[in-house]
Amino acid sequence: MSQPSSPASVASPPTPLGTPPASVPAPLAPAATSNVIGGSSVVHGHSVQARDIHGGIHFHAPAPAAQPHRPVPRQLPPVTARFIGREADRRALDALRAQRPAHAAQVLVVSGLAGVGKTTFAAHWLHEHADSFPDGLLYADLGGRSTLGESGPVSPATVLEAFLVALGASSVPAGTAQRSALWRSTTSQLRLAVLLDSAFTAAQVRPLLLGTPTGLTVVTSRNNLTGLRVDGAFVHRLEGLPTASAVELLAVGGGTRVAREPAAAREVVRLCGRLPLAVALASAQLALRPHRSVSALADSLAHGRGAVDALRVDGEAVMRTALDLSYAVLPDESRALYRRMGLLPADRHDLSLLSALAGDGEGQDEEGDTAEAADIAVGALVESNLLEETGPSTYRFHDLVQPHARRLGEEREDPGPRERTLRRFVDWCLATAASAEGILTPSHRLPGHDLPAGTAPATPLDGPEAALAWLDTHRHGLMGAVRLSARLGWDSSCWRLTDLMWPLFLRLRPSELWIEAHRLGLEAARRSGSRQGEGRMLTSGAIGLRNAGRYPEAAQWYRQALELATADDDVRQQAQALSGLGHVGLLAHRLDEAREHFEHALRLRESIGYRRGAALSRRRLGETALAAGDLATAAEQLRRAGTELDGMGETYEATRVLALLGHVLERGGDVDGGERRLREALARFRSGDARSEHWEARCLEWLGQAAEARGDQEEAIRHYEAARALFRRLSPEDAQRLDDRPRQR
Repeated sequence: MSQPSSPASVASPPTPLGTPPASVPAPLAPAATSNVIGGSSVVHGHSVQARDIHGGIHFHAPAPAAQPHRPVPRQLPPVTARFIGREADRRALDALRAQRPAHAAQVLVVSGLAGVGKTTFAAHWLHEHADSFPDGLLYADLGGRSTLGESGPVSPATVLEAFLVALGASSVPAGTAQRSALWRSTTSQLRLAVLLDSAFTAAQVRPLLLGTPTGLTVVTSRNNLTGLRVDGAFVHRLEGLPTASAVELLAVGGGTRVAREPAAAREVVRLCGRLPLAVALASAQLALRPHRSVSALADSLAHGRGAVDALRVDGEAVMRTALDLSYAVLPDESRALYRRMGLLPADRHDLSLLSALAGDGEGQDEEGDTAEAADIAVGALVESNLLEETGPSTYRFHDLVQPHARRLGEEREDPGPRERTLRRFVDWCLATAASAEGILTPSHRLPGHDLPAGTAPATPLDGPEAALAWLDTHRHGLMGAVRLSARLGWDSSCWRLTDLMWPLFLRLRPSELWIEAHRLGLEAARRSGSRQGEGRMLTSGAIGLRNAGRYPEAAQWYRQALELATADDDVRQQAQALSGLGHVGLLAHRLDEAREHFEHALRLRESIGYRRGAALSRRRLGETALAAGDLATAAEQLRRAGTELDGMGETYEATRVLALLGHVLERGGDVDGGERRLREALARFRSGDARSEHWEARCLEWLGQAAEARGDQEEAIRHYEAARALFRRLSPEDAQRLDDRPRQR
């Protein structure tokens, strides 16, 4: 296209032809030539309007506008200089991280009780992995203060606005849904980690979840946030510190005092529930009072207001405040159950017991309604980490939660409901202990003392192993019920429960509990005027004293029982007392005295047709002959006793006789026959009707002796080590006896 000669001009925007640009003057004379494009035509792109063009024309594109730099937020709370004892938890979170899905965002939930150190742990773990998230580390406290300054959950909309601004968003939409959509778009493909601290509910968290598999969301909460599992979340429950780590934390403030008083230090961390917050506060108290001993601190926590109230920051009982907050957000039914459970002197709670407690005043008319209400109330407590499930339908409080629940129960439960709660607990103990006794030792049942029907729903026990496991799990709660009954003057319940706990004492042999329960039971039976109960407490309690090596006191109790039974013309109880006196003589190696008492007891039992008792007397006579070295007589008595007990279906007693017979035969030279019987007895003692760890240990000891006698040191050591492991827990005296036996090197 030719134009009249004039200086060239360049215009970038589309220009309607025929309209000269403002920068080009109108021609002074008519052009020799002209180009016309009429109508509404528009030329796009660069255009040149000039008269003459000399040389080349170059168009230079404008420099691209600089892209805004995306900020890289680093918002995680700072980590402490000392971070103690979370190696196993770190490995657990690493393992969960390694399971991240390939095409979905990963969510990890760290749950646990207030003060367990969830925030510190999660922040420290994310700091360790910061290099994996070059696009930023975001943090929000979801349980902080609302915009009105009141404590409570922070809205997702507020958190989303802060996150989007932190990532450089120039404007943020008003609605939560729109903010959540923009959040997912903004973070798409970003390698970003988000720590959502102190979440209340899964619904609060969901709008904040990332939409990209390259990111990670870590949530901490006092609740388990079970609803997030639907979104693919993994949950890791944080427990208290290992004892050694908790003691190390205590030493930060306690210094060398902690090393000088290791037992007191362990007691302090136990009273603190091994919670990092509580232990750190105890450590700070030691630092502030450099002349105070660790023992004095332990005594203060044990007998004063307890760790929940005594450990303070700037005058505030922070543990109590934290637990008060967890309690406050519970449903009404869960709060009521929490208070009632706190009143109980128990460390384990079965759902059947909790159903009885939940039914108090809740208006359920049917048993099914009560059980359903209890299950819902318990579920809320478990979800809040105030209650921990330790087995099928079995629960426990954390060590620091128990005193908090007890304080609320004592403060807020009226006297009438409080007494009903305690009465239901004792009745439940009686009912379930009676069920266990009927399964494990039916011959021990005391005639004429059956419990009233409908007193309390017993926990279902499915066979001997379940019955023994229940007694073992609830031994401290049962003992608490005995003490409670003695203190409140429920004398019949006190001695009856002690008597019903017989299979616990017989199979598991907790010596101190055995003796204490029978002392309380004996006093209660005498106060209630029950001579039958008094006799039971004397003979059964004497066995506990005898097993503890307190032979003179055991003999005294047996003699009182004999006098009582003689005055009442109770032949069976006379024989029981005589047998006990014989056993004390046997243990003291007064063999003639022992034999005389056992033979007298045998005659009395045969005179009243008490076949089981007669067989047990023959067993004792066999043991006396063994102690005297008369192995032939011992084997004869034991064979007869075993045959009679087997015929009566007395599996446990027959198995004890089988073990003794095996030992006697091995000592007498019948090594194969003796060891075969010992191994058979060992298998029975390890499971089923004859379950007994004490007799399991005795069989292992005798098998060790047999192996040692035939020169098999390796097998002997294996048996001795297994026996020692059991005896250390059951009977330190027996464990000490094995110290001279060969050991693993």
